[in-house]
Amino acid sequence: MTFETMIATMIPGMLKAMQIFGLTLLGSLPLGMVIALLKKSRFAVVRWIINIYISVIRGTPLMLQLLAWYFGPFYLFGLNIGNWRFPALIVGFVVNYSAYFAEIYRGGIESIPVGQYEAAEVLGYTSGQTFVRIVLPQVIKRIMPSIANEVITLVKDTSLAFTLAYAEVFSLAKQISASQTSFTPFIIAGVFYFVANYIMEFLMKRIEKALDYYK
Repeated sequence: MTFETMIATMIPGMLKAMQIFGLTLLGSLPLGMVIALLKKSRFAVVRWIINIYISVIRGTPLMLQLLAWYFGPFYLFGLNIGNWRFPALIVGFVVNYSAYFAEIYRGGIESIPVGQYEAAEVLGYTSGQTFVRIVLPQVIKRIMPSIANEVITLVKDTSLAFTLAYAEVFSLAKQISASQTSFTPFIIAGVFYFVANYIMEFLMKRIEKALDYYK
């Protein structure tokens, strides 16, 4: 297999990895905010459940979680998991990353001085208006470096899809390397990941620059 053929064979795998990446962000960013707000709930039971959820997710490997999401429905309920591979991947990634984003959001929210809430109340803002118009823009600005770090990590973590034998770029690199007894496919995969992360880093810096007016 020529170098050009390897690249052409692996490009669809990189597109699949980016699909996992995009869907994970689409699901985990808003879910993380919901979890962060629930963690600040006035109800102790809700806070307790959320704390356990975050502790379990952050305390166990993502690879293990993916295996649990894929095989769990069969072993627990005897369900057919033939078409469950890709949904299991997305659910596993979203659930995992939402826990990390939740903690980032929480840190950002708690960094806002109490005086701003009090000032907003004096001005007649409701709790919802205070959060959306005053707190959230500042939180987004403050957490962007942490969010960017997680985004870059997510690009690399898509390689864990090989755990469920999903043909993303890393899985294809392993297959081609084994069949051709060559290390070149891994180099190509590394270049793909590097380029994707470079683009993500560039975009995140542009977003941070766009938020510079929040001082």
